[in-house]
Amino acid sequence: MNISIKIGNATFPNPVTVASGTFGHSEDFYGLDEVRKLGAIIPKTVTRHAQEGNPPPRICETPSGMINAIGIENPGIDVFIAEKLPKLQKTGVPLIVSILGHTDEEFEECVEKLNDATGIAAVELNLSCPNLQKKILIAQDPEATERLIARLKTIARFPLIAKLSPNVTDIATIALSAEGAGADAVSLINTMSALVIDVGKRRSKIGNFTGGLSGPAIRPVAVRMVYEVAQKVKIPVIGMGGITCAEDALQFLIAGASMVAVGTYNFVNPHSPIDVLEGIKAYMKANRMTDIRELIGTFISHPVPRGGTGGIPL
Repeated sequence: MNISIKIGNATFPNPVTVASGTFGHSEDFYGLDEVRKLGAIIPKTVTRHAQEGNPPPRICETPSGMINAIGIENPGIDVFIAEKLPKLQKTGVPLIVSILGHTDEEFEECVEKLNDATGIAAVELNLSCPNLQKKILIAQDPEATERLIARLKTIARFPLIAKLSPNVTDIATIALSAEGAGADAVSLINTMSALVIDVGKRRSKIGNFTGGLSGPAIRPVAVRMVYEVAQKVKIPVIGMGGITCAEDALQFLIAGASMVAVGTYNFVNPHSPIDVLEGIKAYMKANRMTDIRELIGTFISHPVPRGGTGGIPL
């Protein structure tokens, strides 16, 4: 059974990874044999300089999800390369490093520093974090998306993945701009801007006022957006948003995603990415598939005939 996925010149052994910011940096955790089964690891987003993040409280549970406004707390790219990256490399799992710059120049500096590092399979450009004090995100502007990716593509020594925002009118338009500029893949969706009010205090339950909604509550939106993007672009799509089990992940793959990322549900069940992987393999075996490409993008978009959908084993 071939379940490997290729993005640019990087090959991943299977289509399951973890969403940035949901998997920690514990050396003991990354040393577990189970972690080595993942197709890739995407650590928490790093920036050019260290950031303290947003004021607390930073997380708020919501029905079927949670809101977070961490604010990209991280030690900065230099410390990440010197202290975090070596521990991540010991896992033997392909690494997709997530970066964010507050300016085009900061993005460029991060890429140049990662160019000098080793053991990096690809870089995810976080163009869409909703928890920063910006009026317009790069991923909300097709021209800004195209300009930045084209600039970074001229210097990057690894595939570039553009992480897109759901907080737009037409996400496929942004994806096409990323592809046109040379992005090797797109990942979607990032969290959705949201607000929860403490009725006793009449204030936001999040210190940053608003935060990013994630979890099962956003999955139907994410699946729809992945389908729309996969219909328009020729580059691979990494789908994420509310995946809790293999059936959830299969929706993204059938909609057109080449890889899937488990995020919020890692806080509930840290073993869930492995459960998702095993479930995908079981589904392929039950449906006599020998290559993951027999599954990707097989969504039947016409109306369901009377009498049901037929017997496709889960």
